[in-house]
Amino acid sequence: MPQATPPAPGADPHPEPDPGLDPPTVLDPNPDALERALLGRPASMGRREVSRGAGVSIRSARKFWHALGFPLVGEEDAMFTEADLEALRQVAELVRSGVPEEFALSMARALARTLDRLAIWQTQLVAEAIAQEVAGLGGDDVPAYDLASSQPVLEETAVRMAELADELEPLLVYVWRRQLTAAINRSLADAPEADGSGVPRVVGFADLVNFTAVVRRLSERELADMVQRFEILASDVVTAHGGRVVKTVGDEVMYLTGDAAPAAAIALDLVEAMSEEPLLPEVRIGMAHGPVVSRLGDVFGTTVNRASRLTAVAPSNGVFVDDSLARLLAPLSGFTTIRTRQRSLRGIGTVTPSRLVRVTGVRDRIDVTAHP
Repeated sequence: MPQATPPAPGADPHPEPDPGLDPPTVLDPNPDALERALLGRPASMGRREVSRGAGVSIRSARKFWHALGFPLVGEEDAMFTEADLEALRQVAELVRSGVPEEFALSMARALARTLDRLAIWQTQLVAEAIAQEVAGLGGDDVPAYDLASSQPVLEETAVRMAELADELEPLLVYVWRRQLTAAINRSLADAPEADGSGVPRVVGFADLVNFTAVVRRLSERELADMVQRFEILASDVVTAHGGRVVKTVGDEVMYLTGDAAPAAAIALDLVEAMSEEPLLPEVRIGMAHGPVVSRLGDVFGTTVNRASRLTAVAPSNGVFVDDSLARLLAPLSGFTTIRTRQRSLRGIGTVTPSRLVRVTGVRDRIDVTAHP
């Protein structure tokens, strides 16, 4: 079961229970019980009280609360817990130690946006798992997908998430530190090349073909299963070759690599893996090489736009690459590029994409009539 209060950084992770509190319980999945299990004491303070306790102005407390992604509250609303007070104290200490307030708020926004999605994702996974358990017991004709949004399943999900919180928290910190290490190493590797124009990278987009038409034929449950399977499969292939998934938007996945060879392997393996998945439609992929500008986990620039536009004209179960990437791939074994006819890409201009395929014994041949 969760501890009465979450430990502060550097504190004993298993403190003695507060003698003034009853042991926390979430057997009754009401908001007060859940809040107490996850945050310690229930909400009892208004914004004036919590700002006074942290030694900051109401204005600063309000900005921090809003940066965390929560709506602003009224003067007398008792919305804050002791965990909120401790978090505000920590931010205040950062600012007092010399960290600019806007930087601290930006860090809070980064955490909030990431962890909001993580919390929703994990909650839905638990709800779906419970729904599958209920459906597996039989005696109910309601599909598992519909059960996942039923009141009994949601109540059981709330209880289980509260019970899992303490077990998941160390894993969350470990994964964050691992990802932080990787991000720092990437930035250090980029530093010698960064000259203000962006760092050269290979950007790829994998797009499900005729997604709109496919959606019309699927139920909501089937659509959710298809999108989830697409995201999982794409993420597995990209990370297996050392790439990074930048973002997923329904029917499209954007990924990034530092070198041409892993980019080519990702693209061809994605096509192969998707074609073997009966649940998924065909896929098309576009890739481009050139400078990109990184900002808040995303990447921007003409290279990104070129890769996106190439995806739109790539054939089903095919991969189009730009000239820059084709030149990088030319001396590598395992791949060949086939030049196609010219295309006019919106916002980019006229280009002559090459189709990427695995080596068949012939390299760099030109086929200007293939692939309309």
